Formats: sequence, structure tokens, C-alpha cells
Amino acid sequence: MSEQPVIRTTEGLVRGRWERPRGPEQQHGQRQEQPAGRALAVFRGIRYAQPPVGALRFAAPAEPEPWDGVREATAFGPMVPQSGPLPAESPESGESGESGEGAVVSEDSDWLTLNVCTPDPGAAGLPVLVWIHGGGFISGSANDPLYDPTALASAGLVVVSVNYRVGAEGFALLEGAPANRAFLDQIAALRWVRRNIARFGGDPALVTVAGQSAGAGSVAALLATDSARGLFRRAVAHTVPGTHCTPALAAEVTAELAKLVGTAPTAAALAEVHPRRLASAVTELGAALPEHLARWGRLAHSGLATVPVVDGEVLPGSPWSALTEGVDLLVSHTRDEFRLFGVLSGRHGRFTEEEARLALELFAPPPGGPDAYRAALPGATPSDLLEAVSSDALFRVPSLRLAEVNAAAGGTSYLFELALPAPALGGVFGACHGLDVPLAFGTLDSPAARHFLGDPPPPEAVRVSAELREAWVRFATTGDPGWPAFEPDGQLTRVLDAHSETVHYPEQTARRIWAGHPLTAYDLP
Repeated sequence: MSEQPVIRTTEGLVRGRWERPRGPEQQHGQRQEQPAGRALAVFRGIRYAQPPVGALRFAAPAEPEPWDGVREATAFGPMVPQSGPLPAESPESGESGESGEGAVVSEDSDWLTLNVCTPDPGAAGLPVLVWIHGGGFISGSANDPLYDPTALASAGLVVVSVNYRVGAEGFALLEGAPANRAFLDQIAALRWVRRNIARFGGDPALVTVAGQSAGAGSVAALLATDSARGLFRRAVAHTVPGTHCTPALAAEVTAELAKLVGTAPTAAALAEVHPRRLASAVTELGAALPEHLARWGRLAHSGLATVPVVDGEVLPGSPWSALTEGVDLLVSHTRDEFRLFGVLSGRHGRFTEEEARLALELFAPPPGGPDAYRAALPGATPSDLLEAVSSDALFRVPSLRLAEVNAAAGGTSYLFELALPAPALGGVFGACHGLDVPLAFGTLDSPAARHFLGDPPPPEAVRVSAELREAWVRFATTGDPGWPAFEPDGQLTRVLDAHSETVHYPEQTARRIWAGHPLTAYDLP
């Protein structure tokens, strides 16, 4: 196949490249000399909005300007400046440098780009999956090798992955700028998909938006955002975080960021600060969050400085209260969500009684939540209690509630829990946060996945990966992942493990403790 694929988008011509997907042996950690499978058309770094710098810094995304000639689309677009820290080599963070041929990260500011991988650009009506990466709302990139789309595209999906503004660029609440600019970026990308994806073989009426962690929080927000309505038909949300804040709290965070860089907390003033300096200020503030515990409470304890703001416009309310029109929704969490952070920080099994007490006080539903956790987990160590309430408040309960409210709004929800433990370090990670990502993409040989799954991965991980990938493809194509829908009475949930089964929702302790307690945005006292 000598000629590289060229597609005419609404803005101009783009030239990608034909690439062979990795064969099954490569995907399972065993090397082979020759690539296998039919060639895929891969396009990287396509601009879906103008670079958000200069007069567009902190503005809503502006549609890309048309161009003449053919624009090369073989290199990833640059990442927005990153804040941190995230755990090194975690399944969520991975490595954000090279990923396959043509992977180049430049230092310019053309941050609002997307990538398309299609099994057949000459086809019509293929289902489309739009991936929104995670990274704690402060980092991450669609360029990550964890998100290599070739296994999913080989199964028949057109896969689009999106870069968007993170950290202060995307989420800081600024006077003179729209809130939640990251969500506006994602909506702009979905509009690009609506305009263009048929030219890549996809069906603009058969779009599934998907994400994990901060990406799943983005998906949940899009479900509750009027301007995103009609841009996708289905949604996949792996591990929905419960981290939102009120405008009052967000304004104080912005004021502290402005102090760190020596300017006023306005869009005009902060636009004079270099993006990398502002990103480093988010990192500095994240490290100093414990100093703000008395006033910022749950936000300070979460470790994240810039999170989505319930501003009443872009995000009219929390997804658990503002979702009014249901969709086909595949939602999940892992069994041991918070374990990752304890292990990588060196604190797993070593949290103190005072740390457990504080976590229960901040995260358990008031007023009786702390006592309810202690009563439900007799004999639990401080680490057990801290891990349980942190997993529930930050991830598991928000994910369960999204399934419930989507069903109540007329949608069809499918729920699963990943229970397969990562074998690394004797299984200490358990079924941790982010482990589902390489399983869903089939990227078991990516650097981060090998760190947790081994090289080669165990047979049960290969099997669960195949099951989850098949569920994604079935869901994006038909709306049915292959197990019964979650309903309030039956609460049927797929548990992915060495021997997967469909059972009554397995986290009943959390469900009982949180029953009747709304999920609220982080706020000032």
C-alpha cells in the first residue's frame, strides 16, 4: 500500500499513514518480528480548535481556520503543560512521550488536537469511540501508549482520542473567562467529530464518548451539559470521580495560584504568565494543600487543586443532580480503587489512626458515616478504613450513583466492577485505580501496564482484556455490552475476574452507608 491516506475535512486536507496493528502475541507481551492484521489508517495531531494562546488564552475554543494544500497528520500534537504529581508509571499516568511511529511531542501551543484511527476510511456507518483521557484534571494526554487504539480499531471501531486543556488552563475559575474550559474543548472536539467523522468511515449518529477517572468525570459532566446534548449517543465512564467544587471555593484556589505567580486572579493578568509557569504553580499549590485543610476540607484532602466547577452554566449542577436525559451508559469502578495511591506513596498498610479518623470525618456521609464504616468493618485497621472510605467517596459511590441517576432519567445503565488483581509485588496493588485502561485497550505490553501486569501478563489478564474489549465494541455498536442492565431492584453487575460472573452489586456496605446521602460539590465551611 504505497500511497498514504488523505482525507478532506471541513477545514482542509490531512494526510495520515497506513499502520499495521500489533498482532495478538505483541499485545500479550511476546514480541514478533512481523506486524499482523489489516493496515489501519491513522491520523494524528488534527486541529479541532485554534491554539488557545494570545488573545484566545482562557477563552472558549475557537473553530480551526481552514488551510490550503495537504496538512501532514502523522505526529501527535503537543501536550498542554502538565501539573503533578501523579504516581509514576501508574496505569492512569503511563508515559506521555512516544507512542508508535510518528509520535513526536513538540513544544508549541497547538494543544487542541485529536487523533483518528479507522479500519477503513472508505467505509460508511462504522461505530465511533471518542476517548477522553484521565490525569486528575491536572495532567494527561491522548498521546499516551496506554491508549493505543489499534486493537479497538481492528475490531471495527473508528477511535478518536482528544487532547484538551488541563490544570489551570482548563479548570481554574477566572474573572473574565468561561468556567470549565476543558469541557468546552471536549464539546468542540465532539462537534468536529459530528462534522467530519463520516469522512473517516464513521457514523456521526453512532458516537460513544468514553473516559476513565478524570476522563470519566468529563463524560459525566457532558451527560449533564446542555451544549453537549445530541453530540453522542452512548457513554462509557470507567471510575467516575466525585471531585467538583463550588465557585466560592474555586475562587479562593485561583487567588492562591495568583499569589504564587505574583499577579491578580483574573484572566487578563494570568494570561501574561507563561503556561508552564502556571502549570508549575498548580503543582506547588497541590503540594501545599494540607496547609488549607481547615478551610478547603475535602478538596485539600483530595490532593487536587484545580477541579471542575459547578458554575451553573457550563456545568449546571453535579452530574448526580443535573442529569435529566438518560443515554446508553456503561459505567464501572475497580474493587480496590484507592489502593494504588497508598502503595505508590509508600503508605499502604501504614496509615495511622489519626489519618483514618480525618479521612472518615471528611469523606464519610455526615453525620453518622464514620461510625457506620467502623461498625460495618469490625477489626479493620486504620489503613483498611482509610482505603475503604476514600475508594467509596472519591470513586465507587459516584460511579454507582451515575448508573442509578442515568437509569432514573430514562437511560439504560450497565455496571461492572474490575476485581482482577494486578500480580505485581505479590498482588499488593489489588484491582487498583486505572488497571482497567490497558485491559480495555488491549495495551498489555505498554510500559505502565507491564509494571502492574508483568511481561508477559498472566493468562487471566489476557482473558479479562479480551472480555472487556469485546464489551466495549459490542456496546459502541449495539448499546449492549453482553450482560443485563443495572436496575434498582436487581442491581445486576458484571464482576470481571479470573472467572467473571454477573451478580448482585458487590459493594453493598458502601451502598447502605451512602443511601439517602447526596453527593455534593466541595465547598467552603
